Amino acid sequence: MDTMSVNVAPVRSATSVAEARESARDFLEGLAQPTVAAEDADTVVLVVSELVTNALRHGGGTRTLDLTAPPDSIEVAVHDSSPQAPRMRTPDLNGGTGGFGWPMVNRLARATAVTPRPSGGKTVSALLSR
Repeated sequence: MDTMSVNVAPVRSATSVAEARESARDFLEGLAQPTVAAEDADTVVLVVSELVTNALRHGGGTRTLDLTAPPDSIEVAVHDSSPQAPRMRTPDLNGGTGGFGWPMVNRLARATAVTPRPSGGKTVSALLSR
């Protein structure tokens, strides 16, 4: 099983999200067989982007991004410092306040989980097909 842990700067920065996406692409390209189909890779990168963005906006900053590749899936886990779980909300089509990310992650993933961390904060994870 391939595993990678990436530290993402705990600041509100588009650079942090871009670095997380790039790290995910690098991880996927470096996987041993079977390789990840282009569409599945795009889905993983999108989920990484959404989870890291949510951690930066709502979770007090991202601590780490972990990517794991069991034989038939990819697991994305983002650790942040907030104990507050993500919540579904009605997407804001006019005011630009969001609401699209967490529902999208839940639709794209086989499973999602929010796990409190003993040291504080939480881990938000998504299991995706490959």
